[in-house]
Formats: sequence, C-alpha cells, structure tokens
Amino acid sequence: MKKSYKVIQADKNMRADRWIRKTLGKLPQGLIEKFLRNGKIKINQKKIKSSYKVNMGDNVDVFDFDFKILDKKKNKKFEPSKSTIKSNEDLIIDNNDDFIVINKKSGISVQGGTKSKKNLIDIFSKSEIFKDSKPYSVHRLDKETSGVFIIAKNRETAQLFTSLFRLRKVHKTYLAICNGEILKDSGEFNHDLIRYEKNKPIRENSKTIYKILDKNSICSLVEMKPITGRKHQLRKQLSYIGHPIYGDQKYNLGYRQKGSNKNLMLHSYQIKFMIKGHKFTYTALLPDYFKKLLKIKKLNFLNC
Repeated sequence: MKKSYKVIQADKNMRADRWIRKTLGKLPQGLIEKFLRNGKIKINQKKIKSSYKVNMGDNVDVFDFDFKILDKKKNKKFEPSKSTIKSNEDLIIDNNDDFIVINKKSGISVQGGTKSKKNLIDIFSKSEIFKDSKPYSVHRLDKETSGVFIIAKNRETAQLFTSLFRLRKVHKTYLAICNGEILKDSGEFNHDLIRYEKNKPIRENSKTIYKILDKNSICSLVEMKPITGRKHQLRKQLSYIGHPIYGDQKYNLGYRQKGSNKNLMLHSYQIKFMIKGHKFTYTALLPDYFKKLLKIKKLNFLNC
C-alpha cells in the first residue's frame, strides 16, 4: 500500500521529520528515523535523512503503513463551521499580502490544545483568505483576553514578527478594569514573577509601564504597556499589587465575580510596529461587555 503527498509552498524549507509529524501525526522521532532508513518514507523516490529540507513540489511517498493506526495517533484538528469562519472573518481589521490583524473575541484560543479545541489558527486555515497559504501565530494572547491579534500568511513574515517581538520593537497597549483604587497615577510595575515547568519554579523579571486613565474608590481603569512578555504578566502584576482584574478567575485574590464581571476585563487595545520604514498602528474597539462595566462602575474612557 502506498500513499503520496505533495509539499506545498507554506512548508518550504521545513525539516523532513517535522513535515512528517505535521502531515502524518505526532510520531516518535525514533520511529520516523526507522521509516526513513527502511525506505518506508521516500521523497522524490529517494531515501533521505530526517534533516533534509523539503521543497515546494516534492513528492512524498509512504509505503506499507497502517494508516488507521496513523490516524489514531494524529492530532485531530478543530473543524470550524462556515458560520464560525465567517464570524471570525468579520473581525478582521486589516488584510494584506503578508498578514491579517483581527479584533479577537474573548473565549477563543489562538491555537488548539488539550483543554481547548476551538482556535483561531484552525478556523483561518479553512478561510478563503488563506487558500494559497497557511496561518502562522506570531504572538500570544490569552483565551479570555480580547483585542488586537496578528496572524502571518507565510513563514518569512512569521519569522520577521518573531524577531520584532524578541527585539521589543512591537509596542502593545492594553486596557484593564481592576478591583480597587490604585493610588499612584502612573509608574512601572517591576516584579519577579514565578512560573513552573514540570513543578520546577522559574523566576522571571517582568516590567510594565502603566497609567491610570480613570478611577474611583472601588475600581480603576488602567492603561498598560508591557516591556517584557511573560505569561499572564499583566494579570499577575495587578494581582501582585492587590488589584486583580475584574473577571480573572485565576488571580482574583478572592474577589467575588458576578454578572458581566465574569468576562475578563483585559483588552489588547493597540499595537504598533515598523516594517521596512513603514509604520503600522492598529486599534481594536472595546467589547460591549467592557463598555458596559465602564458605565456601571462610572469610569470614563474617551475612545469608548
């Protein structure tokens, strides 16, 4: 039995072992090496090594393999409905040759995982916008966080954004409604935050420039510009100073959440960067539930 595949443009220059895992399923490296060594997987009718870089148009033949077992090993993707695809396409702020920018809804993950199947990458992979390419995630945004999010259309652009983020040349502005009155109107959050890898604590320095846009005795509207990009950085920092974000189920310090407050009141409001001398600025409108809480808490935001 033989099954054949053709390498597409989006996978150009990918290592053969990575391409095999991406296309066939999450096979162990040792098993992939064995298949290549025994000629069960050939490219352009030749045996190749796992380090071989595939090219657009390469023919990949897989011989004498139980594809039913392979399908069980394969990581099943979320299959979006046409209405889901359309509703997310309607959130696009900009669509150009290299990337799209969307105003992400709260409650949807960027990529699929064990706890969340519905995700933006699988949704846009089925969109006509990506019919000749594939979506690449270039930065993080928590599932419950709304706002500006970039998806690259090709590997070169994805790598460019990765470099811009690493060099801190992408400038992001977030808005949050948090519990309690933050007394100091502006400054810097500078904390050593702890995350865990296999139960091992890892301490990371985290910096954020902040400004209070409005406040009263029960809550504050905060503008935050992260300098570092740690996981859950803004949520952890506001919790650390005793002012957790409304709707944060993980770092709420025991504050009760009710009604509209169940939504995480953290919004990626604006993003700025420069590519080849051209400045890009994208702003995402506030969700209705965010504006509703501003009104309930009598907080003023001029661009609401």
